[in-house]
Amino acid sequence: MAHDRFLPLASSVYRAKGWDNVTRAIMLAGKALTRPDAQWLTDNHLVDGCESQVWLVIDNGHIVAWSDAKIVRGVVALVVEKANTLNMADMASFDFATYLAELGLERHLSQSRADGINQVIRQLRHLAARQLA
Repeated sequence: MAHDRFLPLASSVYRAKGWDNVTRAIMLAGKALTRPDAQWLTDNHLVDGCESQVWLVIDNGHIVAWSDAKIVRGVVALVVEKANTLNMADMASFDFATYLAELGLERHLSQSRADGINQVIRQLRHLAARQLA
């Protein structure tokens, strides 16, 4: 996948060179997420299996996501950026892990963060599939 096919946040991460610049680009991507209202920051919307707290919900076709951890929030923002371009059926089946791998993120995420992001992706796909039911 050529970097010009990535969306803006993902493209900035892809173009970043070096550990510090990639980490900075990921954290800047997280600023694209707006802290949701308290109604969404409840245990009902927490993603199980993440060391960091991550809240995720689809409300009327809109993805609401947040994490207090800056790096995790940035990666979640990259996932949400891509998910927002997909309909619910495509979102339920899209290979977000490969998309993130194409960005080269596996080199910049600890195993525990990568595991947590995989849980976020599973939950997003599950929520999208439920929207179709």
